[in-house]
Amino acid sequence: MNAMRFSGPALRERLDLYERLMRLDKPIGILLLLWPTLWGLWLSALGRPDGLVVWIFVLGTVLMRSAGCVINDLADRDFDPHVARTSQRPLAAGQVSVREALLLFTALVACAVVVVLPLRSWLLGALCVAALFLAASYPFTKRFLAIPQAYLGVAFGFGIPMAYAAQLGAVPAEAWWLLLANVLWAIAYDTEYAMVDRVDDLKIGIRTSAITFGRFDVAAVMLCYALALALIGAVGYGLGLGVFFYAGLVVAAAIAGYHYTLIRERSPAHCFKAFLHNNWFGASVFAGIAVDFLASKGISG
Repeated sequence: MNAMRFSGPALRERLDLYERLMRLDKPIGILLLLWPTLWGLWLSALGRPDGLVVWIFVLGTVLMRSAGCVINDLADRDFDPHVARTSQRPLAAGQVSVREALLLFTALVACAVVVVLPLRSWLLGALCVAALFLAASYPFTKRFLAIPQAYLGVAFGFGIPMAYAAQLGAVPAEAWWLLLANVLWAIAYDTEYAMVDRVDDLKIGIRTSAITFGRFDVAAVMLCYALALALIGAVGYGLGLGVFFYAGLVVAAAIAGYHYTLIRERSPAHCFKAFLHNNWFGASVFAGIAVDFLASKGISG
């Protein structure tokens, strides 16, 4: 690559390709990673998380989600050209080289490491290594796992035990139950996502929950939503949360019910709309948690 390639408009075009490779133009992935992290931060701190910790986790979420997208496209670069929805991704279209993508992935991971250093926790450091492994290995699970979405749920929810480690110096049982709830939620929303590509995935041999569940895909999605909400409710009950918390869960349940109306006919466009709409499911749960702690603080104050 010569210097002229990275001058003026060419540089802006290159940065735009990197932005697309990191999916910064499609923030839904960041939000689906961020909401369970915020659940963990607020619940572990009983509604009073440390401000610095919150900012570190938000920035770390953006960096690690971006790195995850890059490694995902590296792993799928031979599959993506054969799927209509992914054929124009920068790596699949040959607009970004493998070397560039590897350098970008390394830079993003390095930045994430630097961001978390101020917390100075060996436990958190160990969990960060585990989180990196999960993010880097997830794309390859689609070759052999019947429900890779479960693995995705662990990767996307690992901010939960990390949040507890950062604020408490330990990871209690409630954090792992909350992580399990996120796994179930991830199976629900990523099955909706997989239903969009089911025809193409069958052709190229990718394994997904939409294929594994078959004609029971819609029922499986709704069951996972219900179990996720039940587990979150159980965690909140154990912490003594009140009416606003449960109101948030009711709103989330209503959103899940709306998703049923979208996916029951298995229209790819409507399934994708349901997937994107999961941002509001995660936001509703978080709003219930945050408002409940604020209300209890006001009462006690």
